[in-house]
Amino acid sequence: MIIRYALFEGEIHPGREVEFREFVRQRLVPLWTKFPGAEEIRVLDGMERDEGAPVYAMALAIRYPDMDAVNAALLSDVRSESREVTGELLQLFTGKVHHHVFAANEYAPHSA
Repeated sequence: MIIRYALFEGEIHPGREVEFREFVRQRLVPLWTKFPGAEEIRVLDGMERDEGAPVYAMALAIRYPDMDAVNAALLSDVRSESREVTGELLQLFTGKVHHHVFAANEYAPHSA
């Protein structure tokens, strides 16, 4: 399984947090859920961090079965549309967005 993250490193403009989160829910989540091959979409809203750690306002995690699915999603029309809408979201944000792709391994916690 592959997970592609979009990391929003930086801060939402003060006083615009609710607007930012609503924009994501109303305008972007409907697009992200249309990515071909996507098996799960998670939006992670930054809450706390270690002292001195960089600020991540949000992370988007999209799970795909394999790299072929990732590549198909990256070439899709819906990705182009979501990039355009994300540009609007960035009016509420100071920072940068970067993407990372991980091979995911899952392990169940030990139960007593």
